[in-house]
Amino acid sequence: MSENHTAETSTAKDPTGSPTSPAPRPERTLPPSPSRSPHPSPRDRRAEPMFPGGPLADPAGSHHERRIRSFRPRRGRVTLGQGEALRRLWGQWGLDIDGLSRIDLGELFGDPDLPVVLEIGFGMGEATAQMAAADPGTGILAADVHTPGQGNLLALAERKNLSNIRVANGDAIILLREMLEPASLAGLRVYFPDPWPKKRHHKRRLIQPEFIALAATRLRPGALLHCATDWEPYAEQMLEVLTADPHFENAQPDGGYSPRPDFRPLTKFEGQGLEKGHVVHDLIFRRSET
Repeated sequence: MSENHTAETSTAKDPTGSPTSPAPRPERTLPPSPSRSPHPSPRDRRAEPMFPGGPLADPAGSHHERRIRSFRPRRGRVTLGQGEALRRLWGQWGLDIDGLSRIDLGELFGDPDLPVVLEIGFGMGEATAQMAAADPGTGILAADVHTPGQGNLLALAERKNLSNIRVANGDAIILLREMLEPASLAGLRVYFPDPWPKKRHHKRRLIQPEFIALAATRLRPGALLHCATDWEPYAEQMLEVLTADPHFENAQPDGGYSPRPDFRPLTKFEGQGLEKGHVVHDLIFRRSET
């Protein structure tokens, strides 16, 4: 945005201090705009990508309300390979969740007939890449805020020639609410979300009635909502919340937890937990026809 500047006439003085004729008006230049400032403010830095052409630090910015979030932004140390993948591949396979426009998933994946599932939180992306390789007929829109994981998943997708992965950066709730069309998703996967174990933090858990109600509007009839957690109290809350929503039906006939399906890989993190005696619960619910 340009600024108006008024011209000022300066009067030169001789060494004794007496005024002389007006000095030539010095050439003035406009100060750099905030986006071009050599010393950006902390707010400006939050809006800038860490890597040229890569994901933005805070894509939604102030466009949407600052509600209680279910995640903590995790930048972490980005390796050279991850950074290179972000620079080269983000423009092709990456998406910033700015909440400003609707997404045409058929256009995003280059196939209007491709069913697309949303995965919220993918860590370093190894399991996501395995699922994409095992089911090339399904697109995976993988959302996370972990910059090293975003770079790692992009690198895996290129290395394994996986054209059915797109990586979204930012708040998945804004993605669901503002950017995805109703009944546009063939599935939703939430694997090992932050359990927020302290009681005062339970309000930050992702799987809440409000979130499930929102998800129901974006899932087409018959779509699967699949959650997994190794935190027993959170598993109980998930089961209670999903069972109470009239738009979902438990895929398990007895109304309880489901066995881990073959399409969900056993991750390294999960394997370490199992070795320590942790119990992992899978919950699979189907979007009803109504």
